[in-house]
Amino acid sequence: MTFKSLFSAVSLALLLGTASASAQQISIGHLEDLSGGTSDVGTPYGQAVADTFAWINKNGGIGGKQLSVDSNDYGYQVPRAIALYKKWSAPDNKVAAIMGWGTADTEALTGFLAQDKIPDMSGSYAAALTDPEGVSGKAKPAPYNFFYGPTYSDALRAMLMWAADDWKAKGKPGKPKFVHMGANHPYPNAPKAAGEALATELGFEVLPPLVFALAPGDYSAQCLSLKNSGANYAYLGNTAASNISVMKACKAAGVDVQFLGNVWGMDENGAKTAGDAADGIVFPLRTSVAWGGDAPGMKTVMEISKMSDPTGKVYRPVHYIAAVCSAMYMKEALDWAAKNGGATGDNVAKGFYQKKDWVPAGMEGVCNPSTWTEKDHRGTMKVDLYRAKVSGATDGNLNDLMAKGTIKLEKVKTVELPRKPEWFGW
Repeated sequence: MTFKSLFSAVSLALLLGTASASAQQISIGHLEDLSGGTSDVGTPYGQAVADTFAWINKNGGIGGKQLSVDSNDYGYQVPRAIALYKKWSAPDNKVAAIMGWGTADTEALTGFLAQDKIPDMSGSYAAALTDPEGVSGKAKPAPYNFFYGPTYSDALRAMLMWAADDWKAKGKPGKPKFVHMGANHPYPNAPKAAGEALATELGFEVLPPLVFALAPGDYSAQCLSLKNSGANYAYLGNTAASNISVMKACKAAGVDVQFLGNVWGMDENGAKTAGDAADGIVFPLRTSVAWGGDAPGMKTVMEISKMSDPTGKVYRPVHYIAAVCSAMYMKEALDWAAKNGGATGDNVAKGFYQKKDWVPAGMEGVCNPSTWTEKDHRGTMKVDLYRAKVSGATDGNLNDLMAKGTIKLEKVKTVELPRKPEWFGW
């Protein structure tokens, strides 16, 4: 054999070996924000996605194949997300699915996902992503977009319904005043029109919105404006880090207002950092229990957590648990696809339509039942509202603070929203 033919044979063997290894894996793209404007909540969420897929691989993978997960910190920057998508959608390395993140980047990718038939389970709950056929006329069709939990708009609607009842229960005179607060950015703005429309319908006086950046900062001026406006209920549309700055500044300024947080707007870490400034904020929870809660599925969550914390001592916030649910829904869609023609993007998307009121196996009592159909990607219309309670100093270990009850997440109400056609897509 000549050197040339030997070289060709070795090259062919390497090529076949690579192709064989690739055929034994299922590729997944994973977008996470560990350093950008939403990294405070993006970090525990991203860790949970990585842990869940590592746990799935440890327990046999999908149909005997391992998941090859390409996790990337894109710093909450749309151009970086698009560049990663180009890599993941390339014909020679096309992923079966994507675990996505932000609203701006998810909306920017929606058309590409549909064209390339790649499902994206995002951390954005913008209502514009829930209309697979585009029949609502509110946004372009989003047939390959999925997420776990109520939309930002539906969560805000539920909080406004609670606020209207709260105002009446307190016997306050006149119209309550509502204000939308957050960065001028697709994520905080996603539920703005829906919230203001329902607030008006419910009898609120809707005040001009107050803008504050996604990054923590000095928001004394916004708190002075909030105080002067006489607002009774204020929706915080940013993630916890910048919301904490607002709550602390408003506490110092003596602002008397009921804050309503979006789903990323508060968690246990946020309450620890904000201290008594977080006491009383009402916000939605996507899971039935928090860390260590009494549910059969918490055992699975604890096992998944050990993939990055073998000690089992790290307290995981609500966003971690919600991400485990999201990744486990993706796992079952992948399982179905593997048994029904292979784990291609198109089949994985179909996997989400196979069950009704569905909780992933092993997650009983943790994930709220969800249903996605080919015509409606609103997985649930149920919104669980919680209140953060802070009753003392919050320095120290989060596990201890939660165990002692210094920080509590108290259930306020469950709101079952109707699937009103006029609410679809916004």
